Amino acid sequence: MLAWTLYISLLGVAVLMLLPRGAARPARMVALLTAVVGFVIALAGCLTLDPGKLNTITRVPWIPSLGIEYHLAADGVSLTLVLLTGIAAVAGILFSWNIEHRAKEFFAFYLALIAGVYGVFLSFDLFLLFVFYELAIIPKYFIIAIWGSTRKEYGAMKLALYSFVGSAMVLIGLIAAYVVAGAKTMSLVELAHFAFPQSFAMWAFPLVFVGFGILAGLWPFHTWAPTGHVAAPTGASMLLAGVVMKLGAYGCLRVAMTVLPHGMDPWGFKLLGFGSWRDVLSLLAVVGIVYGAMVALVQKDFKFVIGYSSVSHMGFVLLGLLTLNEVGLSGAVLQMFSHGVIAGLLFGVVGRMVYDRTHTRDLGILEGMNLNKAIPFAAVTFTIGSMASMGLPGFSGFVAELQVLIGAWQAFPMLAVVAGLGIVVGAAYTLRVLQKAFRSRCRGVGTDFNAGTDRGADFDRSRPGDWTLSAAPAGSDCAELRLAAV
Repeated sequence: MLAWTLYISLLGVAVLMLLPRGAARPARMVALLTAVVGFVIALAGCLTLDPGKLNTITRVPWIPSLGIEYHLAADGVSLTLVLLTGIAAVAGILFSWNIEHRAKEFFAFYLALIAGVYGVFLSFDLFLLFVFYELAIIPKYFIIAIWGSTRKEYGAMKLALYSFVGSAMVLIGLIAAYVVAGAKTMSLVELAHFAFPQSFAMWAFPLVFVGFGILAGLWPFHTWAPTGHVAAPTGASMLLAGVVMKLGAYGCLRVAMTVLPHGMDPWGFKLLGFGSWRDVLSLLAVVGIVYGAMVALVQKDFKFVIGYSSVSHMGFVLLGLLTLNEVGLSGAVLQMFSHGVIAGLLFGVVGRMVYDRTHTRDLGILEGMNLNKAIPFAAVTFTIGSMASMGLPGFSGFVAELQVLIGAWQAFPMLAVVAGLGIVVGAAYTLRVLQKAFRSRCRGVGTDFNAGTDRGADFDRSRPGDWTLSAAPAGSDCAELRLAAV
């Protein structure tokens, strides 16, 4: 049944391409119906399949001469991420409902990306997995370059280049593993049981892990992520943070760590205090946690804050994977699901609810708009999402990050302490952006709204009907921004 998540998405692409040019409303309806059906199938699969074992969905020869099969299967990790994909797909289309320019092409690219994501999470043949991995990368470039904003060509090209460099690294590692294993199969299950020489695993493992880690936002290869998030349209930002970054983390776990586990064995010597690739990569994950949080703390662009926050939270995923213990690995998978939902929600609020109405993401300007009264639903929604992002008890982020920290404490206590610092900084930047965007009662820094003027404001006046600026009330430094209902 789960295979139909993939087939339905590709069928939706075909139907969209048959629609006449300019048919925006039918394109939206086709895309939404396709995504909803995919989500229902994903949910049904999660409820009926046993997450404790590998459930084969379909397995037929594809290229028999090379031992390549069309092998789709799912276990607990796959089921969790397939369900996340279904949720992100529906939400992203709903938040892209205002797309008018070349709508059918936008949603066709969107569903093609979704199909690639479903395919990666269900593939248990490494060649098939790589094909779907590339299918998920290509539409991202066009979605950002055509429908994006804020240096969209730069953001799209940077994302594509980083992704293709990572893909090249992965492909080299996969071909090498295929040849060393006898060039008879690309089955993930069979290669996972093959005893690769340690000398081979020592160089192939970091190549494959870092190749996938680039898409997961591994520091210092993370720089594509904030620019890509900011340049992407709202729905694509939700999908990029929600599931596309999870492709990288999934590849690290499913391919690098499963097929080449001996690549994490001790080197037998110490170099700058490091004794294995596991030590090196764990440090990079922790640096990403703290660095992403600290950079988010000083951002002036609302969307950049969420972008760097994603880098920080994905660091917890990678750290949890590298603990190699049950609690850390469970926390990493839960963090993938949790961050996918939370980041998608936050990007949706910033892009669709705030930017589309105010035409600015500058926190200094938003600070003077008293948005908690102008758009109270957005304020409440962002507050809830912020509490979940900070990891307050009662939210999934708390359970996920707690499990990762417990696992990290068991594996490398010092790194666990530093990662805990990242949580503190995360609370600081989250409260800062919440205060500036929704809870401030004074005018923004560098912006003068007195007497109804807007000197220093950078509003996009192309849609003046969405907002009006009134004089500051008596005894107040704040002007009122009245927003038309969308």
